[in-house]
Amino acid sequence: MLLVRGSSLTGFLPFVSASGGDPAAMLELANLDPGDIGQRDRYIPLRNAIAAVEDAAVILNMADFGRRLALRQSIDILGPVGVAARTAATVTDAFVILDTYVGAYSPGIATRISPHPDPALGRFEFDFLLTPRPPQAQAIELALGVTLRALHLFLGTTYRPVAVHLPHPALGTKADYRSYFGCPPHFNEPIAGFTVRATDLQRPLAHDPVAHQLALNYLSTTLGQDTRGLADTVSSIIRQMLPTRNLTAEVVARQFGLHPKTLRRRLAAEGTTFAELLDQTRRDIAHRLLFDTDLSLHQICSHLGYSEHSVLTRSCKRWFNTTPTAYRHTRSGA
Repeated sequence: MLLVRGSSLTGFLPFVSASGGDPAAMLELANLDPGDIGQRDRYIPLRNAIAAVEDAAVILNMADFGRRLALRQSIDILGPVGVAARTAATVTDAFVILDTYVGAYSPGIATRISPHPDPALGRFEFDFLLTPRPPQAQAIELALGVTLRALHLFLGTTYRPVAVHLPHPALGTKADYRSYFGCPPHFNEPIAGFTVRATDLQRPLAHDPVAHQLALNYLSTTLGQDTRGLADTVSSIIRQMLPTRNLTAEVVARQFGLHPKTLRRRLAAEGTTFAELLDQTRRDIAHRLLFDTDLSLHQICSHLGYSEHSVLTRSCKRWFNTTPTAYRHTRSGA
């Protein structure tokens, strides 16, 4: 399962509310926890994040939902990757940072600067590494909108790319796209991105050598993961991955780019273990689902990654000294 930082949906909750929608219902539809949304230190499944954006556009009947949500975001959603990029020496250096370290934001996203047949031009391209590909036109336009905001940060708000490339048909008029991106749109392209001038890629940024080096050191040594509060982040990943029933310390360690032994050592430094976090997270979820929902025990087993009711029963007796059904019946007096 490929993950992305919760900050990828920064602004989603207030924007949906302001548009007359029910953000909690939309997140439930996408199987996402509202507590993870907008949080840089939380991780959510990339596929689910994309589904939330796609579903919201349909439910709100808003063809430009992704582009409009991008107006509520900035390069800061990338966390330390964004810091390293915006403190680089040139625009090219900034994009190289994105290319090198985007995995710290999500291992399911690839970015690159590609050559153009015209040497006076260059291409910035990105792709979601999901197979099979889900409906993702809104998510692509959200990413393009955030990239445009990064270009405006680098080159000024009056900057206009040469062209924008979208791998899907137009979701509105060409005039809408030209007005938003400030350049001609090209649809049904092989990949998403922008054509930019080579001279613009070489333009200097407001370089901060100290902040830039600190960010690079941080990314190089931790792959973008903050070892402080690592247990909280691991718990977030566990919560999202439990339903897959393919959850091990090794699987979680890969999300951090760490060896499992390194993950165990860092968790031990925080006074915990993977097994303890797994059990505590399951307990918290079981409590919430038994007390706050009317989901069937079968559905709760699925959320917890259990294949049999008997396992849930044994766990509840250990956690709550009673069966799941009996524990649920105590909620009226809680």
